[in-house]
Amino acid sequence: MKLGLIPINIGMNSLEQLVGLAQYAESLGFESLWTFEHVMVPVEYESRYPYSKDGKMGGGSDNPFLDPLIALTAVAAHTKTVRLGTGVNILSQANPLLLAKQAASLDVLSGGRFMLGAGIGWLKEEFEAMGVPYERRGARYDDYVTAMRKVWSGEVVEHQSEFLNWSGFQSYPLPIQEGGVPIIIGGSKGKAFERIAKLGDGWFAPTNDAEGLAPMLDPLKAACEEAGRDYNSVEITSMWTNKGGLEAVKAFEDLGVSRLIVPLFALGRDPVEGIGKLAEEIIAKQ
Repeated sequence: MKLGLIPINIGMNSLEQLVGLAQYAESLGFESLWTFEHVMVPVEYESRYPYSKDGKMGGGSDNPFLDPLIALTAVAAHTKTVRLGTGVNILSQANPLLLAKQAASLDVLSGGRFMLGAGIGWLKEEFEAMGVPYERRGARYDDYVTAMRKVWSGEVVEHQSEFLNWSGFQSYPLPIQEGGVPIIIGGSKGKAFERIAKLGDGWFAPTNDAEGLAPMLDPLKAACEEAGRDYNSVEITSMWTNKGGLEAVKAFEDLGVSRLIVPLFALGRDPVEGIGKLAEEIIAKQ
């Protein structure tokens, strides 16, 4: 089982702190490091976060929140093997041409280690602050994924749609990874499974244990069958709150999960100590 950590871009107040954590995790054999994204977090908001009972996400509006791509670029410059992922960036409120350029650049500078985790977003107040319509964000997301892959192809881009009017350009450098930067689709609500089956290289599952993940696999399999997609070609990445030890890891493996991402907040008051303990109890014993 591949093991990763998230979020490495929150609560970081210096380059030394960020790089130190990344290098330590790499030295212990962690496979990947991941970020969260919000350009801004309102002091108060009416939007409901879909993955918590109270409708609120963790952390406050004053918590240091480094830009994901800048943080991962810094990590890329100071590491050699650990993979780098966004978990997840809010594609529907981004400029897809700029993001395609940034993702390709990061893939080149990291030696082909970048994975673009992307979601449709849920925080309406953030969309409004960014000057992007909240409505039809799902359709915009789908169109952006298709368009970005054209940018990574190296061919002259032609893409006209409800949302974009691109014509007559190429964008270099191209991503190092064959087929472009892997797009890991996050979420389990709405049309998430249909979107994964049609557009995703992988799925970032917003759950904490195998018991919570298991009921989501049947609708994903059904969506893959409907789309004519091999279900086994979808790499499944799941959150795991570090409970249950190797037995819990085995339960995820039995479900076909390839990667577990452990939140730093699940590792105790001292994340560095917790990272070391996690590596000793899980990575060293696999």
